[in-house]
Amino acid sequence: MSKTYAGARLRRLREERRMSQAELARVLGISPSYLNQMEHDSRPLTVPVLLRLTETFGVDPGFFSERDTARLVADLREALTGEIAAARVSRSDLAELASRMPAVAQVLLDLGRRNQHLAERLAGAADGRGSDELPRSAHEDIRDFFYRRQNYLHDTDVAAERLAEEIGIRPGDVLRALTARLAEAHGIRLSTDSGDHLHHYDEPTRTLHLSTRLRPGQRAFRMATQIALLEHGGDLDRQAADDFDPGSPAHALARIGIANYFAAALILPYTAFHTAAEELRYDIERLTDHYGLGYETVCHRLSTLQRPRLRGVPFSFVRVDRAGNMSKRQSATGFHFSRAGGTCPLWNVYEAFASPGRIHVQIAEMPDGQRYLWTARAITRHRGGWGEPGRTYAIGLGCELRHAHRLVYSDGLDLTRHSAATPIGMGCRVCERLDCPQRAAPPLDRTLRIDQNSSTFVPYPVDETGTG
Repeated sequence: MSKTYAGARLRRLREERRMSQAELARVLGISPSYLNQMEHDSRPLTVPVLLRLTETFGVDPGFFSERDTARLVADLREALTGEIAAARVSRSDLAELASRMPAVAQVLLDLGRRNQHLAERLAGAADGRGSDELPRSAHEDIRDFFYRRQNYLHDTDVAAERLAEEIGIRPGDVLRALTARLAEAHGIRLSTDSGDHLHHYDEPTRTLHLSTRLRPGQRAFRMATQIALLEHGGDLDRQAADDFDPGSPAHALARIGIANYFAAALILPYTAFHTAAEELRYDIERLTDHYGLGYETVCHRLSTLQRPRLRGVPFSFVRVDRAGNMSKRQSATGFHFSRAGGTCPLWNVYEAFASPGRIHVQIAEMPDGQRYLWTARAITRHRGGWGEPGRTYAIGLGCELRHAHRLVYSDGLDLTRHSAATPIGMGCRVCERLDCPQRAAPPLDRTLRIDQNSSTFVPYPVDETGTG
């Protein structure tokens, strides 16, 4: 068994809890000097200390695992591709930094991304395209907001569950409870509308208009979101202001995103939903039937079950269209979503488009050897009229293979056989799989072998000697 050195993470956890070394040492039943040695990586974390940390702080033991730095390392490699190509920094340097000093690595990552963005804008200006260069999307900022928090907002989740208990949220009785709350606490009446808006709140008349095209679960979600905006506006402002300037588009979108999170936590209260998910072994279709909600809503809620001391399976959640555009991506795992160069064509989220309505299951292995169990299903949304274009997405939900036995989708699969895994990457632009016949772009940090007298199955063969 390999030793675990996680001094930086241990020190950061202690500082976040505002504890001195003496206080934490007393809780863990060790001497302050021994704790000091662990924080400086002179000694590894022992199993008894790890168990006490888990019990004391409610963190998953994986919090101290090196594999949980995989996502940060992948982000760094993508943001610092130029520096790696110029041999100014190595992959091992980035792995060491992410493992030993994750906070410093995050600062470097932010600076690297900012530098990339500025370089792209300068290149556009030099080519006469300056006026066509778009600023970074506020929606991308919001995705990063939840990504950094591993898609779990503790205070919001607890507040929503408390309100759910207060107003009597139960499967099959959600719409009645929400309607009563809006009417009794806010004097708001409901009205159905066949216009273009899915919902619209008219404050002067205290009327919440809901489209007739909304299914019951969708109506409940928008009603719950309105309750969040009305009753927790101050909390939404405060949380959004942690990352964004009040009054900015990103701040406004963050408020809506947090309100949507509250809504999902209100109609799917954490403890009851966690219990149902565990009992049904995360069978998504049975959960949708039990709660009367859509496939995407249930998948998104499953990806948020990271409450200390009551954790569910840590999932990554993604919504992708046929062209590979990723409109939603959240992760409580080390799985890395590329920000450039597209995603991997061997990933089963794209296979889902061929058989809408069917759940596809895949064991996928990343270049670092980490394996995941992914489920993917295509869903289609229509506005309702003949000839009106609909929207089709693939919804992906994946977890590390070490959790796969808890999912019904692992039944019948050989989780121990490495050859059963499909080798995928984080996008062709930064993928380390040099022998992949599906590669759509050359690796940025390697020299290509160009030979007019031969060809290979690999689209971009690499010169292993470095002299090509």
